Amino acid sequence: MINSLETEQASAYIHYLARFGKTSDGGNTRLLYTPTWLEAQQAVFSLFQAKGLDAFFDDVGNAYGRIEGTLASQASIVTGSHIDTVSSGGKFDGAYGIIGSLLAVSRLVSRYGRPKKTIDVVSLCEEEGSRFPLAFWGSGSITGRYEQADIDGLLDASGISLGEAMRANGFGQGHYQAPRRTDIDCFIELHIEQGQVLEHSGNKIGIAKAIVGQRRFTVTVEGAANHAGTTPMHMRKDAMELASRLITRLVDKARKIDEAFVATVGQIEAFPNTANVIPGKVSFSLDIRHHSTNMLDRYCEEMETFFHEQEQASQLGISVDQWADVAPVAMDADLTAMAFQSAQKTGLPVQYMYSGAGHDTQIFGSCCPTALLFVPSKGGISHSPLEFTADEDLEAGVSALAALLYKLAY
Repeated sequence: MINSLETEQASAYIHYLARFGKTSDGGNTRLLYTPTWLEAQQAVFSLFQAKGLDAFFDDVGNAYGRIEGTLASQASIVTGSHIDTVSSGGKFDGAYGIIGSLLAVSRLVSRYGRPKKTIDVVSLCEEEGSRFPLAFWGSGSITGRYEQADIDGLLDASGISLGEAMRANGFGQGHYQAPRRTDIDCFIELHIEQGQVLEHSGNKIGIAKAIVGQRRFTVTVEGAANHAGTTPMHMRKDAMELASRLITRLVDKARKIDEAFVATVGQIEAFPNTANVIPGKVSFSLDIRHHSTNMLDRYCEEMETFFHEQEQASQLGISVDQWADVAPVAMDADLTAMAFQSAQKTGLPVQYMYSGAGHDTQIFGSCCPTALLFVPSKGGISHSPLEFTADEDLEAGVSALAALLYKLAY
Protein backbone atom coordinates (compact mmCIF):
# COMPACT_ATOMS: atom_id res chain seq x y z
CA MET A 1 0.00 0.00 0.00
CA ILE A 2 2.76 2.43 0.94
CA ASN A 3 4.37 2.16 -2.48
CA SER A 4 1.12 3.26 -4.14
CA LEU A 5 1.24 6.64 -2.36
CA GLU A 6 2.64 8.45 -5.37
CA THR A 7 2.44 12.03 -4.16
CA GLU A 8 3.99 13.90 -1.28
CA GLN A 9 0.67 15.51 -0.41
CA ALA A 10 -0.33 15.30 3.23
CA SER A 11 -3.91 14.48 2.25
CA ALA A 12 -2.83 11.26 0.49
CA TYR A 13 -1.21 9.93 3.65
CA ILE A 14 -4.05 11.08 5.89
CA HIS A 15 -6.57 9.26 3.74
CA TYR A 16 -4.33 6.21 3.85
CA LEU A 17 -4.35 6.23 7.67
CA ALA A 18 -8.12 6.82 7.65
CA ARG A 19 -8.55 3.26 6.34
CA PHE A 20 -7.65 1.99 9.79
CA GLY A 21 -10.75 2.24 11.95
CA LYS A 22 -13.03 3.62 9.25
CA THR A 23 -16.68 3.72 10.36
CA SER A 24 -19.85 3.34 8.32
CA ASP A 25 -20.60 7.07 8.61
CA GLY A 26 -17.24 8.02 7.11
CA GLY A 27 -15.55 8.71 10.42
CA ASN A 28 -12.74 6.98 12.26
CA THR A 29 -12.63 5.04 15.51
CA ARG A 30 -9.17 4.17 16.80
CA LEU A 31 -9.38 3.68 20.54
CA LEU A 32 -6.21 2.99 22.51
CA TYR A 33 -4.93 -0.61 22.31
CA THR A 34 -7.70 -1.88 20.03
CA PRO A 35 -6.93 -3.82 16.81
CA THR A 36 -7.58 -0.77 14.61
CA TRP A 37 -5.31 1.34 16.81
CA LEU A 38 -2.51 -1.22 16.51
CA GLU A 39 -2.93 -1.47 12.73
CA ALA A 40 -2.70 2.31 12.38
CA GLN A 41 0.34 2.59 14.65
CA GLN A 42 2.11 -0.19 12.75
CA ALA A 43 1.25 1.58 9.47
CA VAL A 44 2.87 4.76 10.79
CA PHE A 45 5.91 2.74 11.85
CA SER A 46 6.18 1.41 8.27
CA LEU A 47 5.83 4.94 6.86
CA PHE A 48 8.71 6.07 9.06
CA GLN A 49 10.84 3.25 7.68
CA ALA A 50 9.79 3.94 4.08
CA LYS A 51 10.91 7.57 4.48
CA GLY A 52 14.33 6.51 5.73
CA LEU A 53 13.79 7.29 9.41
CA ASP A 54 15.04 5.02 12.18
CA ALA A 55 11.74 3.66 13.52
CA PHE A 56 11.21 2.37 17.06
CA PHE A 57 8.51 1.95 19.72
CA ASP A 58 8.63 2.73 23.40
CA ASP A 59 7.01 0.48 25.98
CA VAL A 60 3.59 2.16 26.01
CA GLY A 61 3.28 2.11 22.21
CA ASN A 62 4.44 5.56 21.18
CA ALA A 63 6.04 5.19 17.73
CA TYR A 64 9.08 7.23 16.72
CA GLY A 65 10.88 7.96 13.47
CA ARG A 66 14.34 9.43 14.07
CA ILE A 67 16.82 11.32 11.92
CA GLU A 68 20.09 11.37 13.82
CA GLY A 69 21.85 14.74 13.90
CA THR A 70 25.46 15.24 12.85
CA LEU A 71 26.43 17.00 16.08
CA ALA A 72 27.03 15.06 19.27
CA SER A 73 24.06 15.97 21.44
CA GLN A 74 21.85 14.23 23.94
CA ALA A 75 18.78 16.34 23.17
CA SER A 76 16.24 15.76 20.38
CA ILE A 77 13.75 18.03 18.70
CA VAL A 78 10.43 16.15 18.87
CA THR A 79 7.48 16.85 16.57
CA GLY A 80 4.24 14.96 16.04
CA SER A 81 0.78 14.31 17.46
CA HIS A 82 -1.56 11.46 18.43
CA ILE A 83 -2.81 8.44 16.44
CA ASP A 84 -5.96 7.70 18.49
CA THR A 85 -9.40 9.19 17.81
CA VAL A 86 -12.71 9.71 19.55
CA SER A 87 -15.50 7.32 18.56
CA SER A 88 -16.51 8.11 14.97
CA GLY A 89 -14.17 11.08 14.87
CA GLY A 90 -12.53 12.81 11.95
CA LYS A 91 -9.53 11.70 9.91
CA PHE A 92 -7.44 14.87 10.44
CA ASP A 93 -7.38 15.29 14.23
CA GLY A 94 -4.03 13.97 15.45
CA ALA A 95 -3.15 12.10 12.26
CA TYR A 96 -2.35 15.34 10.44
CA GLY A 97 0.26 16.29 13.02
CA ILE A 98 2.01 12.95 12.54
CA ILE A 99 1.90 13.04 8.74
CA GLY A 100 2.74 16.74 8.54
CA SER A 101 5.79 16.21 10.77
CA LEU A 102 6.93 13.20 8.75
CA LEU A 103 6.65 15.09 5.47
CA ALA A 104 8.33 18.21 6.83
CA VAL A 105 11.30 16.20 8.10
CA SER A 106 11.63 14.00 5.02
CA ARG A 107 11.54 17.04 2.73
CA LEU A 108 14.26 18.75 4.74
CA VAL A 109 16.46 15.66 4.65
CA SER A 110 15.89 15.28 0.91
CA ARG A 111 16.93 18.87 0.29
CA TYR A 112 19.60 19.53 2.92
CA GLY A 113 20.74 16.13 4.16
CA ARG A 114 21.01 15.18 7.80
CA PRO A 115 20.30 17.92 10.33
CA LYS A 116 22.77 19.11 12.93
CA LYS A 117 20.33 18.26 15.73
CA THR A 118 18.46 14.97 16.01
CA ILE A 119 14.78 15.15 15.07
CA ASP A 120 12.20 12.64 16.30
CA VAL A 121 8.81 12.39 14.62
CA VAL A 122 6.42 10.86 17.15
CA SER A 123 3.06 9.15 16.76
CA LEU A 124 1.72 9.40 20.29
CA CYS A 125 -0.31 6.39 21.35
CA GLU A 126 -3.17 8.26 23.04
CA GLU A 127 -4.51 11.73 23.75
CA GLU A 128 -8.31 11.69 23.59
CA GLY A 129 -9.30 9.73 26.71
CA SER A 130 -11.94 7.92 24.66
CA ARG A 131 -11.50 4.38 26.00
CA PHE A 132 -10.11 4.67 29.51
CA PRO A 133 -10.74 7.34 32.19
CA LEU A 134 -7.56 9.29 31.53
CA ALA A 135 -6.18 11.32 28.64
CA PHE A 136 -2.68 12.12 27.31
CA TRP A 137 -1.40 8.62 28.09
CA GLY A 138 1.26 8.92 25.38
CA SER A 139 2.72 12.33 26.23
CA GLY A 140 2.04 11.80 29.93
CA SER A 141 4.18 8.65 29.91
CA ILE A 142 6.99 10.46 28.10
CA THR A 143 7.03 13.38 30.52
CA GLY A 144 6.62 11.33 33.71
CA ARG A 145 3.08 12.45 34.44
CA TYR A 146 1.92 8.82 34.46
CA GLU A 147 3.53 5.63 35.69
CA GLN A 148 2.66 2.15 34.42
CA ALA A 149 2.21 0.89 37.97
CA ASP A 150 -0.81 3.15 38.43
CA ILE A 151 -3.02 1.95 35.56
CA ASP A 152 -4.40 -1.51 36.30
CA GLY A 153 -7.35 0.03 38.13
CA LEU A 154 -8.41 2.05 35.08
CA LEU A 155 -11.16 0.12 33.29
CA ASP A 156 -12.93 0.60 29.97
CA ALA A 157 -16.66 0.06 29.47
CA SER A 158 -16.10 -3.70 29.12
CA GLY A 159 -14.14 -3.98 32.36
CA ILE A 160 -10.74 -4.38 30.66
CA SER A 161 -7.95 -2.53 32.44
CA LEU A 162 -5.56 -0.20 30.67
CA GLY A 163 -2.64 -2.38 31.74
CA GLU A 164 -4.30 -5.55 30.47
CA ALA A 165 -5.07 -3.96 27.10
CA MET A 166 -1.53 -2.59 26.80
CA ARG A 167 0.07 -5.95 27.50
CA ALA A 168 -2.27 -7.69 25.05
CA ASN A 169 -0.77 -5.46 22.34
CA GLY A 170 2.78 -6.41 23.29
CA PHE A 171 3.61 -3.30 25.29
CA GLY A 172 4.20 -2.75 29.00
CA GLN A 173 6.39 -5.84 29.26
CA GLY A 174 9.83 -4.31 28.96
CA HIS A 175 10.34 -5.37 25.34
CA TYR A 176 10.84 -1.76 24.25
CA GLN A 177 12.62 1.25 25.70
CA ALA A 178 11.06 2.96 28.70
CA PRO A 179 8.73 5.80 27.66
CA ARG A 180 10.09 8.39 30.11
CA ARG A 181 12.44 10.84 28.41
CA THR A 182 14.65 13.61 29.75
CA ASP A 183 16.43 14.30 26.46
CA ILE A 184 13.85 16.45 24.66
CA ASP A 185 15.12 19.83 23.51
CA CYS A 186 11.65 21.06 22.47
CA PHE A 187 8.29 19.74 21.28
CA ILE A 188 6.39 21.12 18.29
CA GLU A 189 2.86 20.07 17.36
CA LEU A 190 1.08 20.73 14.07
CA HIS A 191 -2.70 20.43 14.31
CA ILE A 192 -5.96 21.35 12.65
CA GLU A 193 -7.51 24.28 14.49
CA GLN A 194 -10.84 22.59 15.35
CA GLY A 195 -12.35 26.08 15.34
CA GLN A 196 -13.20 28.90 12.94
CA VAL A 197 -10.70 31.64 13.80
CA LEU A 198 -8.39 31.04 10.84
CA GLU A 199 -11.24 30.40 8.43
CA HIS A 200 -12.79 33.75 9.34
CA SER A 201 -9.51 35.68 9.26
CA GLY A 202 -8.32 34.16 6.00
CA ASN A 203 -4.91 33.36 7.47
CA LYS A 204 -3.31 30.01 6.74
CA ILE A 205 -1.26 29.50 9.90
CA GLY A 206 -2.10 30.11 13.54
CA ILE A 207 0.61 30.17 16.20
CA ALA A 208 -0.79 29.46 19.65
CA LYS A 209 0.36 31.71 22.47
CA ALA A 210 -1.25 29.47 25.06
CA ILE A 211 -3.68 26.62 25.61
CA VAL A 212 -6.61 27.78 27.68
CA GLY A 213 -7.35 26.69 31.20
CA GLN A 214 -10.56 24.77 31.82
CA ARG A 215 -12.82 24.59 34.86
CA ARG A 216 -15.91 22.45 35.03
CA PHE A 217 -18.74 22.52 37.53
CA THR A 218 -22.06 20.91 38.33
CA VAL A 219 -24.56 23.49 39.59
CA THR A 220 -27.60 22.21 41.47
CA VAL A 221 -30.69 24.26 42.28
CA GLU A 222 -32.97 22.86 45.02
CA GLY A 223 -36.61 23.99 45.13
CA ALA A 224 -39.83 22.10 45.80
CA ALA A 225 -41.69 19.83 43.37
CA ASN A 226 -45.42 20.53 43.23
CA HIS A 227 -48.51 20.29 41.03
CA ALA A 228 -48.27 22.39 37.86
CA GLY A 229 -51.97 23.26 37.85
CA THR A 230 -52.80 23.88 41.48
CA THR A 231 -49.74 25.82 42.64
CA PRO A 232 -50.03 29.60 42.06
CA MET A 233 -47.00 31.28 40.48
CA HIS A 234 -46.25 33.38 43.57
CA MET A 235 -46.18 30.29 45.78
CA ARG A 236 -43.79 28.22 43.71
CA LYS A 237 -40.23 27.19 44.45
CA ASP A 238 -39.44 26.44 40.83
CA ALA A 239 -35.90 25.13 40.46
CA MET A 240 -36.08 25.37 36.66
CA GLU A 241 -37.04 29.04 36.69
CA LEU A 242 -34.06 29.92 38.89
CA ALA A 243 -31.71 27.64 36.93
CA SER A 244 -32.69 29.39 33.71
CA ARG A 245 -31.81 32.78 35.24
CA LEU A 246 -28.47 31.47 36.40
CA ILE A 247 -27.63 30.00 32.99
CA THR A 248 -28.56 33.22 31.19
CA ARG A 249 -26.37 35.25 33.55
CA LEU A 250 -23.42 32.86 33.24
CA VAL A 251 -23.43 32.96 29.45
CA ASP A 252 -23.96 36.75 29.30
CA LYS A 253 -21.10 37.28 31.76
CA ALA A 254 -18.75 35.23 29.56
CA ARG A 255 -19.59 37.45 26.56
CA LYS A 256 -18.88 40.62 28.52
CA ILE A 257 -15.82 39.71 30.56
CA ASP A 258 -13.48 39.12 27.60
CA GLU A 259 -13.89 38.25 23.92
CA ALA A 260 -11.70 35.13 24.36
CA PHE A 261 -13.69 33.85 27.35
CA VAL A 262 -16.14 30.98 26.72
CA ALA A 263 -18.79 29.44 28.95
CA THR A 264 -20.90 26.42 28.03
CA VAL A 265 -23.87 24.73 29.68
CA GLY A 266 -23.98 21.41 27.88
CA GLN A 267 -25.93 19.16 30.23
CA ILE A 268 -29.09 19.73 32.24
CA GLU A 269 -31.31 17.43 34.30
CA ALA A 270 -34.64 18.24 35.86
CA PHE A 271 -36.28 16.24 38.66
CA PRO A 272 -38.79 14.68 38.55
CA ASN A 273 -38.70 15.63 34.84
CA THR A 274 -42.45 15.37 34.32
CA ALA A 275 -44.53 17.72 32.16
CA ASN A 276 -47.15 18.50 34.79
CA VAL A 277 -44.85 18.81 37.82
CA ILE A 278 -42.90 21.91 38.86
CA PRO A 279 -39.24 20.84 38.98
CA GLY A 280 -38.00 20.45 42.53
CA LYS A 281 -34.36 20.10 41.54
CA VAL A 282 -32.31 21.05 38.48
CA SER A 283 -28.66 20.25 37.87
CA PHE A 284 -26.61 21.61 35.00
CA SER A 285 -22.99 21.57 33.89
CA LEU A 286 -20.81 24.63 33.40
CA ASP A 287 -17.59 24.56 31.37
CA ILE A 288 -15.50 27.77 31.36
CA ARG A 289 -12.23 28.37 29.46
CA HIS A 290 -9.71 31.19 29.12
CA HIS A 291 -5.96 31.62 28.78
CA SER A 292 -5.67 33.75 31.94
CA THR A 293 -5.94 32.26 35.44
CA ASN A 294 -6.79 35.71 36.81
CA MET A 295 -9.70 36.00 34.38
CA LEU A 296 -11.00 32.55 35.35
CA ASP A 297 -10.71 33.51 39.03
CA ARG A 298 -12.58 36.77 38.43
CA TYR A 299 -15.43 34.98 36.65
CA CYS A 300 -15.72 32.43 39.45
CA GLU A 301 -15.76 35.09 42.15
CA GLU A 302 -18.53 37.01 40.40
CA MET A 303 -20.45 33.77 39.82
CA GLU A 304 -20.25 32.96 43.53
CA THR A 305 -21.51 36.43 44.49
CA PHE A 306 -24.41 36.27 42.05
CA PHE A 307 -25.41 32.78 43.20
CA HIS A 308 -25.43 33.92 46.82
CA GLU A 309 -27.64 36.90 45.95
CA GLN A 310 -30.08 34.70 44.02
CA GLU A 311 -30.19 32.12 46.79
CA GLN A 312 -31.11 34.79 49.32
CA ALA A 313 -33.75 36.41 47.08
CA SER A 314 -35.45 33.18 46.01
CA GLN A 315 -35.12 31.15 49.20
CA LEU A 316 -34.03 28.20 47.02
CA GLY A 317 -30.78 26.33 47.50
CA ILE A 318 -27.85 26.61 45.09
CA SER A 319 -24.81 24.33 45.37
CA VAL A 320 -21.73 24.19 43.16
CA ASP A 321 -19.45 21.18 42.73
CA GLN A 322 -16.21 21.86 40.84
CA TRP A 323 -14.89 18.62 39.35
CA ALA A 324 -12.20 19.78 36.92
CA ASP A 325 -9.51 22.46 37.09
CA VAL A 326 -6.88 22.52 34.34
CA ALA A 327 -4.54 25.49 34.43
CA PRO A 328 -3.72 27.48 31.29
CA VAL A 329 -0.42 26.52 29.66
CA ALA A 330 1.65 29.18 27.91
CA MET A 331 3.73 28.16 24.92
CA ASP A 332 7.43 29.03 24.98
CA ALA A 333 7.74 32.70 24.00
CA ASP A 334 10.99 32.37 22.07
CA LEU A 335 9.96 29.22 20.20
CA THR A 336 6.56 30.71 19.42
CA ALA A 337 8.14 33.89 18.04
CA MET A 338 10.48 31.77 15.93
CA ALA A 339 7.52 29.79 14.58
CA PHE A 340 5.72 33.01 13.66
CA GLN A 341 8.76 34.47 11.92
CA SER A 342 9.51 31.23 10.07
CA ALA A 343 5.95 31.07 8.74
CA GLN A 344 6.16 34.70 7.64
CA LYS A 345 9.35 34.01 5.68
CA THR A 346 7.54 31.35 3.65
CA GLY A 347 5.03 34.00 2.57
CA LEU A 348 2.15 32.39 4.45
CA PRO A 349 -0.39 34.69 6.15
CA VAL A 350 0.02 33.97 9.85
CA GLN A 351 -1.48 35.14 13.13
CA TYR A 352 -1.17 34.59 16.85
CA MET A 353 -4.13 32.94 18.60
CA TYR A 354 -5.13 30.81 21.59
CA SER A 355 -6.06 27.16 21.66
CA GLY A 356 -9.49 26.50 23.13
CA ALA A 357 -8.93 22.72 23.11
CA GLY A 358 -6.41 20.61 24.96
CA HIS A 359 -3.38 19.19 23.14
CA ASP A 360 -0.32 17.09 23.92
CA THR A 361 1.69 20.31 23.73
CA GLN A 362 0.37 21.31 27.15
CA ILE A 363 1.74 18.09 28.67
CA PHE A 364 5.18 18.54 27.09
CA GLY A 365 5.13 22.14 28.31
CA SER A 366 5.87 20.89 31.81
CA CYS A 367 9.32 19.64 30.79
CA CYS A 368 10.53 21.49 27.67
CA PRO A 369 9.85 24.48 25.39
CA THR A 370 6.80 23.92 23.19
CA ALA A 371 5.10 25.41 20.14
CA LEU A 372 1.69 24.69 18.62
CA LEU A 373 0.88 25.45 14.98
CA PHE A 374 -2.66 25.44 13.54
CA VAL A 375 -4.12 25.20 10.05
CA PRO A 376 -7.78 26.04 9.22
CA SER A 377 -10.70 23.69 9.85
CA LYS A 378 -13.68 24.06 7.54
CA GLY A 379 -16.65 25.28 9.56
CA GLY A 380 -14.68 24.68 12.74
CA ILE A 381 -16.03 21.11 12.79
CA SER A 382 -13.99 18.48 14.61
CA HIS A 383 -14.48 15.15 16.40
CA SER A 384 -16.88 14.38 13.57
CA PRO A 385 -16.84 12.56 10.22
CA LEU A 386 -17.44 16.02 8.71
CA GLU A 387 -14.05 17.27 9.89
CA PHE A 388 -12.16 18.71 6.90
CA THR A 389 -9.10 20.75 6.00
CA ALA A 390 -8.33 21.65 2.39
CA ASP A 391 -5.24 20.19 0.71
CA GLU A 392 -3.64 23.61 0.25
CA ASP A 393 -4.02 24.33 3.96
CA LEU A 394 -2.52 20.96 4.89
CA GLU A 395 0.46 21.72 2.67
CA ALA A 396 0.79 25.22 4.13
CA GLY A 397 1.15 23.70 7.58
CA VAL A 398 3.85 21.31 6.38
CA SER A 399 5.75 24.27 4.87
CA ALA A 400 5.48 26.32 8.06
CA LEU A 401 6.65 23.40 10.21
CA ALA A 402 9.54 22.63 7.84
CA ALA A 403 10.67 26.25 8.01
CA LEU A 404 10.68 26.14 11.81
CA LEU A 405 12.50 22.79 11.95
CA TYR A 406 15.11 24.08 9.52
CA LYS A 407 15.76 27.04 11.81
CA LEU A 408 16.03 24.79 14.87
CA ALA A 409 17.90 21.79 13.49
CA TYR A 410 19.96 23.01 10.54
